[in-house]
Amino acid sequence: MDIDIIAEDENPMLHRTDVRFEITHDEATPSRLSVRDSLAAKLNKDSAEVVVHELDTKFGMRKTVGYAKVYESPDHARDVEQEHMLDRNKISADGEDADEADAEAEEA
Repeated sequence: MDIDIIAEDENPMLHRTDVRFEITHDEATPSRLSVRDSLAAKLNKDSAEVVVHELDTKFGMRKTVGYAKVYESPDHARDVEQEHMLDRNKISADGEDADEADAEAEEA
């Protein structure tokens, strides 16, 4: 999976950058979480600071165009984003990443 940034727009009022990107992939459309993690790595951010809003793949194509919001901190993301977008991106509202919360629940 190869990610190319198409456009970045600063939004200082909400402490974020709006990012449009294009993904070239070999198999099926990648999952939202794998895109979030890859985009966070490309932008040198923590994955809890990246909220993927859209992934659009045209039928039969190996390219996906997407839209994400990259926040300065996970707290800013929790303050601004709607609950369902946080759930889709596995960012919990109480301050820890949902994957970490699941792992801790399994250990208990």
